[in-house]
Order: sequence, then C-alpha cells, then structure tokens
Amino acid sequence: MEAAERRPFDLAIPASNGLRRGRTTGTCATAAVKAALHLLLDGELKREVRVSLPDGVHYLVVPIMRALRQGDRVRAEVLKDGGDDPDNTHGATIFAEVTRNDVGTVRFFAGRGVGTATAPGLRVAVGEPAINPVPRQMMRQAVAEVAEEAGFDLTIGCAEGESIAPKTFNPRLGIVGGISILGTSGIVEPMSLATWIASIEVYVRVALAGGPPRVAYLPGKIGREYARDVLGLPDARSVQIANFLGDALDFTQRALGEAGQELDELWLAGHPGKLAKVLDGHWDTHSSRSTMAMGGVARVAAEWGYGPHTVRQIEEANTVEAAMAILNEAGGANAFWDEMARRIGALAHARVPSVRRLEVRLFDLAGNLLGAQR
Repeated sequence: MEAAERRPFDLAIPASNGLRRGRTTGTCATAAVKAALHLLLDGELKREVRVSLPDGVHYLVVPIMRALRQGDRVRAEVLKDGGDDPDNTHGATIFAEVTRNDVGTVRFFAGRGVGTATAPGLRVAVGEPAINPVPRQMMRQAVAEVAEEAGFDLTIGCAEGESIAPKTFNPRLGIVGGISILGTSGIVEPMSLATWIASIEVYVRVALAGGPPRVAYLPGKIGREYARDVLGLPDARSVQIANFLGDALDFTQRALGEAGQELDELWLAGHPGKLAKVLDGHWDTHSSRSTMAMGGVARVAAEWGYGPHTVRQIEEANTVEAAMAILNEAGGANAFWDEMARRIGALAHARVPSVRRLEVRLFDLAGNLLGAQR
C-alpha cells in the first residue's frame, strides 16, 4: 500500500498508559532517506515526509530538520523523538546521505555514529551496517515510493552515535563504531517509566477481575499469538508486562491476597533473552538495569551436562539467538530449553504462591516454540 493510501498514525494520541509515543531510529532514518530522495530527484526541499509503517496500514508524518545537496550527494537530518520513553537516542540527530549507484539496487552503508556488526548471531551479517531488517525494508519502501528505479546507496548515521553507543549493549554485542538503527513497528511505545509500572498493576488487576481460570504475561510481542490462538485468551487476559516481570508477579500476589483468591493458571510466554535473566536474579529485565541472559544460559548448560567447549561458546555468544544455534549444533536443544523453562517457572512460581499452576513457554524471535515447562 502506497503512503498516500494509508491512514495517518497520530503520535498526539497517548498510549494506553497515558504516555507519549515516539519515533524509532528506523523511522527517523527512513524519513531522512525519503527527504534526501526528494531533493536529489525533484529538487524539492521537504519540511516533512510521510513514512509508511510496517503494519501496511498507517503512515507517520515526520518533520525534517534540514536537507542539503553536496554535488551528487544529498544529506537529510531528522531529530530522534522517543516520546516519554527514556531511550539513549532521544534527541539525537539521525541522518541519511543518498547517492545514485549503477547496480540497480538499494545498498546500505554505516555513516558516522552507526555501528558495524563484527560478530555472528545478530540480525545482520558480519561486516554489515547495524541497520536491522525492518528499518531496511522501510527504507526500500521509501525508495519505491519516490523513485522509479532502485539504484541508490543509503548511508545512515547518527551525529551523536559514537558517544551514545557505550551506553548501550552494542560493544558487548560486537557492534562497533556507533548505535544500531532499530524498530519493528516504527513506533516507540513508552514502557520504561514508573508510570508504566503503575499501569501494569492496573492491567494485572483488570486481567484478574472476575476470577478467570487463566491469564498470560508477555514481556513483548513474542508469545501474543500463542496466548490468543492456543490458550484462547482475550486481550484483557494477556498482559504486556514489558521489562517488569517481578513487579507484575508481585502485583498479582497482592491482588489475589487482597481478594482472598487463588489463580488456577498463570502463563509466561516470551523470548529467553528476557525471561532467562531471572536466573541471575534480574526481575527488571531492561538492558540498563540487568546483565545479558547468556550467563544464566551458560550456567544451566554446564549443569545440564554440556561440555566446557560448548559452555564457553555460549558465554562468549553475543545474543541468545546465537546461543540457540550453538545448542542446536551441540544437540539436545529441545530438552535443554524445556529445562530452562522449568527453572524460570520455579523461580517465578515462588514469587506468586497464590497461583496454583505456573507455565512457561519460550519462543525464538521468529515465534517458534523453543521450550516448555512440562
């Protein structure tokens, strides 16, 4: 669907928790690409552009800070506005430099302040700029909306990226030189504030209202389809808990205790990159307040009987997805992830004694079931 046929996404409308949404780095980079293309191809200096969002339905109007032409190269800049989410990139300048190429495809390059992948297991290959798949597709869409042909080189950068990067996980992930260009929906949903924690208590109490037989807590979008299609839960019984698993469990125990009730079933469904952090005592799983999950994964792997070489590979892996590949190669991965789910479930259940049965389901980034507490 072309941008002109889509509906506007209004950032002035707050999220369900009352907080202001923002634009991802991927959306900002796409807007900069589109503005640069207009100046390069049409000589038109855009003050704002429409960015088609990945949902295929909406577009977002993004202001352009500046755009200028330098010979056969055009540069456009966009201010990163993260809304009410305290993201490290909030207020940074995301820029795109666009030139034509003679290969007939869209090529991506890391400009100053955007990192380059140097280790396997990331969403991009080694040597590639740290521009994730969804933002890349958004930029290709922008090219298709403006240009008749697709032969362009897109260099994406961040003016403050080199100073921001050490505050992120990028150095540990093997991304050097700057930040990553991220986003799966194009919109920053504000999740990491005290206000959001308070709203989780409201969602938990709503989910428990009326004494339902089961509810599900989801750290992110992964697991949503399982909760809906397999567990048959309506949205009101599936709580998006973001990084605040410990708070959600404490709110659950408090609400059940106040009502003098018990809950038959509580389901935790998500990626082990979040849920496995509880094995190291991290119940707030935000990257700025917790360590990465590989330590817990490696420790369980050693206790489960994997050899020192495999355990060391897991410890040195830069993502849990990379650890999954290591375990798949070593064998016995299905039973291992079942054990991980069991251990996570045991720790979580100890926090909510008023829940009769607590189940854990672990999924990879593609939504495939990895492990189940059995």
